[in-house]
Amino acid sequence: MSDPHPLASSSLLFSLALVLGACDGQRQDAPAPPPAAKTATPVAPAPSEPVAPAPSEEAAAGEAAEPESIAAQHVLVAYRGAKGAPRDVKRTKAEARKLAEEILAKARAGTEFAKLAEQYSDDPGTRTNLGNLGKFTKDKMVPEFSGPAFKLREGEISDVVETPFGFHVIKRNQ
Repeated sequence: MSDPHPLASSSLLFSLALVLGACDGQRQDAPAPPPAAKTATPVAPAPSEPVAPAPSEEAAAGEAAEPESIAAQHVLVAYRGAKGAPRDVKRTKAEARKLAEEILAKARAGTEFAKLAEQYSDDPGTRTNLGNLGKFTKDKMVPEFSGPAFKLREGEISDVVETPFGFHVIKRNQ
């Protein structure tokens, strides 16, 4: 059923608002509650759950915690056609990946990383130095290498990492 007069509902709402408004204020003839009644029950703040930092805050915290330089060892498994691969390397890219995964399994099983580097690495510059790269900053290595290396914790061994030079297994030392 429709309202017979359009102003009837408006005036009803106005009257209702006027009555409710009067209820909100104190009546002149009603006694005021004692002051203790207003403060007897303190209003506790709403319980809050711990708030996780926003992803950008986490990223900023992670970047701030990243060291300026690290020390690491690596085993490079090159393949025919990889950048800087020694001439005597004849393995295919698939064979190189498979060998790098075997080296990774041995490293994670507890084989001394220096022995693995000495036995398997195709990096002549670090092979004789037991895979030691020394201390370096992130910009001194190709991004494909330095990215994963800088994410490692001290003593941690990376997954197999591919760069233009071949496949690496990296161990962060410092």
